[in-house]
Amino acid sequence: MSTTYMHQPASQQASYPENESTRIFDLMSFDLDYSDLEKEFEELTTLAARVAGTEVSLLNLIDLYTQWTVAGHGFPMVQTPRENSVCQYTILEQDHFEVKNLQEDERFKDLAGIKDGPMMRYYFGVPLRTPDGHNIGSLCVLDSHEITLSADKVDLLKALAKEIVKRLLLLKEVRLVRSELTEARAVIKRVAHDVRGPIGGIIGLAKRLIQKEGKSSPEEVLKTSQMIHKSSSSLLALADEILQPNQQPAAQSEIQDGITLGSFREALEQLFLPQATEKAISFGVHINEDLSDITFNKTRLMQIVVNLVSNALKFTPPLGEVSVDLDLTLSQNNRVLKIQVQDTGIGLSPEQVDAMEKGQSPSTSGTQGELGYGMGLQLVRQLLKSLHGTMQVQSTPGRGSSFELFIPIGTVSHAG
Repeated sequence: MSTTYMHQPASQQASYPENESTRIFDLMSFDLDYSDLEKEFEELTTLAARVAGTEVSLLNLIDLYTQWTVAGHGFPMVQTPRENSVCQYTILEQDHFEVKNLQEDERFKDLAGIKDGPMMRYYFGVPLRTPDGHNIGSLCVLDSHEITLSADKVDLLKALAKEIVKRLLLLKEVRLVRSELTEARAVIKRVAHDVRGPIGGIIGLAKRLIQKEGKSSPEEVLKTSQMIHKSSSSLLALADEILQPNQQPAAQSEIQDGITLGSFREALEQLFLPQATEKAISFGVHINEDLSDITFNKTRLMQIVVNLVSNALKFTPPLGEVSVDLDLTLSQNNRVLKIQVQDTGIGLSPEQVDAMEKGQSPSTSGTQGELGYGMGLQLVRQLLKSLHGTMQVQSTPGRGSSFELFIPIGTVSHAG
C-alpha cells in the first residue's frame, strides 16, 4: 500500500469519546500492520462504493493522533492527522454520521480533498464497533455530488461495516493462534532438549542393573533404584517448570516457585547424578552453607542450570569432573545469585566462545557421540536475558570451561 501523509490546516477538533483510553487499547490489541491490509479489504471497500453509488469508499482506523486509511476505492491511500478528518466525528456516533455538503460545513470546508480536487461534497460513515463496544474506525463513502442513500443502501453499508469488524477479529485470532503455536513449538523443543540428558542417565543406570542379571548386591540395587527414582522425580518437576505459563502474579510466583540453595543443590544432584554416574564423571554441587536456608524465586533458574550442566556433561570425557557452585550476594539494594558451572571437558576456542556469545554456536557431538541440537547455550542466553542476568565464560581447549552467571533475584526470605 502506497501511503502519503496529508498536511493541511486543522479543522474543528471533535470531542474524544468518553471511553477513549479503552478504545485505543482495544485498537492496539489487534496488533495490525496498517501497510498490509489493503488486499484483505479491497473487495469490501469496492463493494461499499458500488452499493452506495459513490465515487469513493474508504476504510479508516483511528488511533490517538492519526487516521489510517488502510483500504479504499477511488481515492489515494493517505494518513491524515486525526483532527483533520471527517471520520473523527463518525466514531462518536452509535449508528452513522452523514454530511450532505462538506463544502458548506464549517468543520470540513477547508480540508484537503474538499476545498480542492477532487472536491468531495457528500459523506456517509458507519463506525466500526468491536464486541467490546469501541468504535476503532469507520467505513465511509464520499462523492463529489450531493446524493441521497436509500434505507436499503444504508443497511447494506452497515452490514459491510460489521463484516469488516469480523474480518479484523479473525485476523487478530489468527495472529494469536500463530503466536501460541510458535510458543508451543518452542516449548516442545525446550522440553526435548532439557530432558534428553537426564533421561539418558536414567536409562543407563537401568540397563546396568539389567545387564548384571542378579549379580548386583541388594545394597547396590537399592542405591541405584533410589537414584533412578529421585532423578525421575526431579525430571518431572523440570518438565512442569518448562510447561508452566510464563506469566504469574508476582506474589503467587514467589510462593510457588520458591527455592533455597539447599533444595537447589538437592534437585540438581537428583537430576544429574545418574547421567554423571553412567558416564563415569565426578559430579558435585557446592553451596554457601551459611545462606542455605534463604528462599528466592527459582523461575527459569532450573532451566538455565540444566542446560549448562547438560552441556558440561556432554563435553566432558569419562573420569572427568563437573561441578556447580551456588552462592548469594546480599545487600540492602543488591541481591544476586551467583552460579558457576565448571568442567574438565574438551573446552572452547576463543572463536567458539565469541560465536557462543553472539548466539551463533553450532550443534556439535559430545565426547561419546551424544547428539546436540545447537540450542543449549542459545536457550541459556535467552533465559538469562529475561532475568536481566549476565554470564562470563572462560575456556581453554583440552582443559575445560567455566560459566559464571550473576542473576538479580529481588526479594529473599528465610525458609521456615
